[in-house]
Amino acid sequence: MKEAAEHDTVLDTGAEQLGKTYARALIGAAQSAGIADKIIDQLGVVVDQYIAGSPQLRAAFASPRLDENEKVRVIDRIFGEEFDPLLVKFLKVMAGRGRLAHVNAVRSAADAIHDEMLGRLVATVQTAVPLDDALRAKIEEQIGSIMQKQVRLSESVDPDLIGGMVIRVGDRVFDSSVSNRLDTMARRTRSGFSSQLLHRFGEFTSE
Repeated sequence: MKEAAEHDTVLDTGAEQLGKTYARALIGAAQSAGIADKIIDQLGVVVDQYIAGSPQLRAAFASPRLDENEKVRVIDRIFGEEFDPLLVKFLKVMAGRGRLAHVNAVRSAADAIHDEMLGRLVATVQTAVPLDDALRAKIEEQIGSIMQKQVRLSESVDPDLIGGMVIRVGDRVFDSSVSNRLDTMARRTRSGFSSQLLHRFGEFTSE
């Protein structure tokens, strides 16, 4: 068991380093073209929507049985028209080097590198239901004002946080969770959820 854990750590470290190497190359090319923000956003869409949403695509990217040419055809067919040519070309380079299985690691590294370059903080936000645009903008504005830096949100949904949210920035936690309320609260309608959460958010960030 110990040997397996050590082996997993080595693999994770290797993927992380590989992700950083490819992410730096991608960001460098994107900056030269003046489209760094666009490329970072599109890479996130590739990972979060296409790869995460399609076990078949994920398997194809990771499969050693599909040769480079077939993977390139898959990339062209799925991403060729919708995504920037620079990102499409980058994915093809990864395919040619047998690295498509590590696109997630590249995305994570690219986000971190880009945030550091911009001096931007990452705030992790957990809510009971997905944020809407108004609440997202309010959180970014308020946390940015508190921390005196630009903020990017990393969002996740936790149904147990009924009527509330938890925001973390580094070691600092802004907690407005009411998940310990009586079970009857869970049966209340969630209409107006975002406006209620927005009001609650304003209360605890001003404390």
